[in-house]
Amino acid sequence: MAWKMGGNRAATLALLLASSLLLLSAAKAADLGPDSESDDFEDGYVEDVQEEPTAIDGDEKLAYESPVIDAKKFHFADHFDDVEASRKKWVLSQAKKDDIAEEISKYDGIWNWESPQRIVWANDLGLVLKSKAKHAAIAAPLRQPFEFKSDKPLVVQYEVTLQEGQECGGSYLKLLSAGKDTEQLKAFNDKTPYTIMFGPDKCGNDVKMHFIFRHVNPINGTITEKHCNKPKNRLEEPFKDKLPHLYQLVVRPDNSFEIRVDHKIINEGSLLTDFKPPVNPPSEIDDPNDHKPESWDEREKIPDPTAHKPEDWDEDAPPQLPDTDAVMPNGWLEDEPDMIFDPTATKPEDWDAEIDGEWEAPLVDNPVCEKAPGCGKWKAPLIPNPNYKGKWRAPMIENPNYQGKWAPRKIVNPDFFEDLKPFQMTPISAVGLELWSMSSDILFDNLIITDDVEVARDFAANSFDIKRRYIDRESKTFWHRLMRRMNYKPGWWALYFLYLLIPASCYVFYLYRRAKEDSAAKKAAAEAKKTDDPQPDDEPEAEEEEESDERAAGDSSKESTPLSASPKKNQKSDLDDNQEETKAAENQEPAQTEESNTKTRKRQARKE
Repeated sequence: MAWKMGGNRAATLALLLASSLLLLSAAKAADLGPDSESDDFEDGYVEDVQEEPTAIDGDEKLAYESPVIDAKKFHFADHFDDVEASRKKWVLSQAKKDDIAEEISKYDGIWNWESPQRIVWANDLGLVLKSKAKHAAIAAPLRQPFEFKSDKPLVVQYEVTLQEGQECGGSYLKLLSAGKDTEQLKAFNDKTPYTIMFGPDKCGNDVKMHFIFRHVNPINGTITEKHCNKPKNRLEEPFKDKLPHLYQLVVRPDNSFEIRVDHKIINEGSLLTDFKPPVNPPSEIDDPNDHKPESWDEREKIPDPTAHKPEDWDEDAPPQLPDTDAVMPNGWLEDEPDMIFDPTATKPEDWDAEIDGEWEAPLVDNPVCEKAPGCGKWKAPLIPNPNYKGKWRAPMIENPNYQGKWAPRKIVNPDFFEDLKPFQMTPISAVGLELWSMSSDILFDNLIITDDVEVARDFAANSFDIKRRYIDRESKTFWHRLMRRMNYKPGWWALYFLYLLIPASCYVFYLYRRAKEDSAAKKAAAEAKKTDDPQPDDEPEAEEEEESDERAAGDSSKESTPLSASPKKNQKSDLDDNQEETKAAENQEPAQTEESNTKTRKRQARKE
């Protein structure tokens, strides 16, 4: 029976291991596919796409089609779904960064047109920055330059999906200024003039939503970057959740601006008042040639010159004194030191007196002092000195010569100007992505530049909104929340499910076999009880009883032989011997009965 149980367990374990290996191979095959190979990201083409998933809960309206682009409504628009047409727009930078090492100065980041890692619709593609820890730059010209007119706003809108999250790096746009420096987009680099920089950026705990515009001084033509004030609420989720997010900037002719993330306003204000440094300089500035006079007195209070130290003021009195009422405790051992040399210590064999100096045993606590109040010279405890006053200082009074805090005089700012229309910025001729990131697979999608807010909303409604509605509805179900936790790899979640199913099935099978064997054993025991037939478990016990009976009979015959053969025994001695044998037999009889009962109980227990 034990051998059978061990065999069943070994077979179950072997089945579990074999099934696990088989399922692992199947999961990888299902996840990767038989024809899966690494894409050549440098060629910019997308070859393999997955089948389009069906809409959830039968909502057929969530099917995706590439938004229709009416060239008259956009200064720039690209949904990246038409790879061939999109590749013709974008120009890969071949420039180098200045002032850094040659080996890292190249813009050698890799860009590719492809589906997102989590495919919602097979025909929805994006521009993906594949590489990390590399400088990457790519740009595209506008269909027509954007002129900052007095009656139409600037609307910039695009999607970003940080598919691997973000720890340090940016995903912002640069709207390049029209001019000679931007005619050759192959030379696009960090020094290329831009009009506006907009988008998210993060490094460590520093989270930003950039909105920077370069303002031209109307007097001398110098250019200064103006940085928007930070929003009140930190923007955390887009850097963590790995979902698509929509970023929109609206700058209006009245100098107002709005920044929206997923259609929600996160920052708004005025170009005139909510940027640092401000657009308009102050009309007056400090005179750089004005200096504080040496006699200028800025002290509000001074020590009272008429005050004198009291005669009884003792500056030398200590803050604490020995307690004159204290007495040495009884049993204090003044002649015993607190520490003594360790009597058990020995000098190391490699100790060199010339190099290490004279050896001394380490100090240890004096064992004599353990039970005494203390050892060594006794000193009275210190108590506060009632006469202590410290160093005397004169009290402070108002300074009669106080002249106030000195400040240089103001003069007219020679560089002052007043620009009440900062909206009228340098025209925009191209859009570019000039990035460095420690995360790969940053996906950009549905990038548009227009002068109509409603056009931007309609474009988002036919692209981003459908996508997020699908994803949000999908995430509401437990099954898809589980899928999201497993990074949407169907082969692996099937493997996890079967890993749980196999041991459960084996355990149920084991319980079934065990119950079946127990039922058969009980039926056999009941049948044997009816017929009183000998059982296999009883045969060894019966043989053991026969052998013990034979040994007992042999011993008794050996003992009786000398008694009957002895001719010297008289009749009286024979009688005495018979009486002794009778007593011995009576004494042995209970032991044999008890042993027999024990064996009977054992047999009954085994049968049960």
